[in-house]
Amino acid sequence: MITVQNNKQSFVALWQELERTRQRFATEYRRFCPRRILRDWFGEEATDDFIWDVCYSCNQEGYNELPPPAEAPMKCREFLRALVTVRLGLSEFKINRPALDAAYNQVFPDSKPLNARKRKKPP
Repeated sequence: MITVQNNKQSFVALWQELERTRQRFATEYRRFCPRRILRDWFGEEATDDFIWDVCYSCNQEGYNELPPPAEAPMKCREFLRALVTVRLGLSEFKINRPALDAAYNQVFPDSKPLNARKRKKPP
């Protein structure tokens, strides 16, 4: 079972587990979608209501495939944000997004950046 907390160490573990799950699902020819991921990670605790709450929070349908995190990270980021929100019962504004983004950069250092089109402040 996955431990979910609102800190960088937990986010690093979630990103790593997400990539391991994607690789395992690919070898088992299983769909890499929110419903299957949640059922795999939480077993019987992943009730239909829990899955629906996570999918609704991240604006995805349960059986729609997620892209690989290293290639298209935004959908996976929103999935993990929604998971932490629902699991801990927090508001989406209380999630430590800088820690979530820093954890992604730590786990996938040479992949596509999360905020590719974000404007930077002039010096």
